[in-house]
This record gives sequence, structure tokens and C-alpha cells, in this order.
Amino acid sequence: MTRQIRAALIGLGNVGRNFLRILEMKGERLERQYGLTFQVVCVADSSGVAVAPQGFDPEATRRHKETGGRVADLPGFLPGVGPAQVLADLTCDLVLDASPVNLESGEPGLSVARTALARGVDTVLANKAPLVLAYQELHRLAQESGAGLAFSATVCGALPVINIGQRDLIGAEIRLLQGIFNSTSNFILGEMAQGRSYQEALAEAQERGIAEADPSLDVEGWDTANKLVILANSVLGAPTTLDQVQVTGILDVTTEQLQALARQGRTLKLLAVAQREGEGYRFSVGPTELPVESFLGRCDGWEMGVEIRSDLYGRMYHKIWEREPLPTAAAMLRDAVNLATRH
Repeated sequence: MTRQIRAALIGLGNVGRNFLRILEMKGERLERQYGLTFQVVCVADSSGVAVAPQGFDPEATRRHKETGGRVADLPGFLPGVGPAQVLADLTCDLVLDASPVNLESGEPGLSVARTALARGVDTVLANKAPLVLAYQELHRLAQESGAGLAFSATVCGALPVINIGQRDLIGAEIRLLQGIFNSTSNFILGEMAQGRSYQEALAEAQERGIAEADPSLDVEGWDTANKLVILANSVLGAPTTLDQVQVTGILDVTTEQLQALARQGRTLKLLAVAQREGEGYRFSVGPTELPVESFLGRCDGWEMGVEIRSDLYGRMYHKIWEREPLPTAAAMLRDAVNLATRH
């Protein structure tokens, strides 16, 4: 028997559009393998919200956005209301938030997550801001309402770091968790070491849809810090906020510095570190020298990686190569299917 999942997709940027692309590509497989069909009944972008009870066609909606269209131009557009207002009454089974990260207010993602979870609607986040600003609150809402809350797409795209930490390290004390969590900064550092300019490398990252038009979250270290905060709360069991992380970006790194390190068999990576100290952890993000032949030293270009050391499971190393937004969108699908089939 096939179950239809009525979904609201908030955010139609690179990740949101690729989620629609996956529904085009994999719709038949999802129905055959998992007994699920996804009907997108609500979409939102910066121009507003549109609702179609019969569902938006994924391919037509994606192409509309890719050719410069806005949600405000779609049938079912609701002028003058935000996504959280619409979700307060919308009949749906799942909310997917791929809206832009806003660390000041968390909006629109924070209100979207609060509204959906309070109503008992399963929620999947690719947007890190709601978790960074209100991790404990959102989990409390989910627990009270019985809603599912999943967010594996928020850390290292498709690399299942959160899933591994929550599912596969049962009983362990994690003594060190460190990693390269931002492929944009990693790519830029690698290109600069080869003599390419910072601006040229950044422009390519933006062209591929990995870095945003405003890349400050990537290159100033805040995207990495956001992910470290999420891991601290979800995997390490350490209630942590962004102001507890010491953060330094890569803006002061020079080509000369990188090339000098290379001659010494060393490299520079933007490293996130959670180091066990007493009963808690010390958190930091910053450019860090590593041996070229170390696991994280060999994470080059578009790769991201994580090293986890624990008392029970030894040392674990995980890595992914991700040069486009499609794998992050796939992580949202993974979460959605897991929530839909968890019972």
C-alpha cells in the first residue's frame, strides 16, 4: 500500500530546487521501495508562499525557479502572509526547511519549525539557524507533540555524521571530535595553495552553488561553528550555544603561507574541534596546521571529513566528496523517508 506524504517545502534555493529534482528522478523508486509518494502542497521563497492542495509539479516548479520565476508568480500564491502563518492551518504531513541561514533572528526557519512541531508535523531541517538558536526548545516541542525532527542535512551535507553519532556510538564517551565541515573554505584553501587567488576560487564555489552570494558564513568560520554547535547538542549531549565556540576564519590566510607549509609537508585546514576537558568540552574553529599525510590533511578540495575518538569504539574516520547541492538535498530526503517509516 502506498502512503502519500503531503509536504511543504520552505526555501527554493540550490538545496530546495535539488530536492524537487530528486522527486523527479526518484519518485517511482521511492514508491516501489518504501511505499511513499511525496506531494508538495506548499512552496515558499523570499517572495512569499503558494499553496496547491493537489500538489505542485516538481519539474515545472523547479524550472520556474531556475528561469528566474518567483513563488509570487505561481498559482495559489497567498499575498501578505509568511510561511509560518500558512503552516498554522495547512493540511500537511511534513515540513522541509531549506530557507537561508539567519543567525540574527532565525527567520523564517525558526518560526516554521516552531509552528510545525507544535502542531505535531514531522519536520526536516537543512537550515542550521533554528537548531543553533533554539535546539533545546525545538526538541521539547517535538517531544510534547510527538512530531519527528530530523536534521542530518545540516552537518556535512550527505555525510551522515549526526546519524553515526546518535545511532552507532551507543554507550561511548567521545573524547575528541574534529573535522573539516565546510567544503567551500576547504576548496578555497586548496586552490590558494596551488597559486590561485582567493577571489577566483570563491567565484568558482559560488558558480557551483556551494557558496552563497554572501560567503561570509563560510570563510569567516561561522558555518563550521554552526555545525559544531549542532553536533555538540545532538551527538555529544552537551547543551551548547554559538558564543561558547572560539571562531577564526580564513580571511587572513595567504598563498605564501600555504605554499611555505606545503614545502614542510604540512597543510592548513579550517578545523572544528570538540575536545573533552573534565566534565565538558572545549569548542573551537580556526585554521589549523596538519600533516599532509594525516586523514584530515588529506581531505582536499570539495571533501569534508570527521574524526571521532571514543573510549569504546576507538578512532573513526569518515569523509565525503561533495561539489554540488544535490547530496545535501538527498540528505533531506533520507530524513523524510526515515521519519515517514519510523513507526
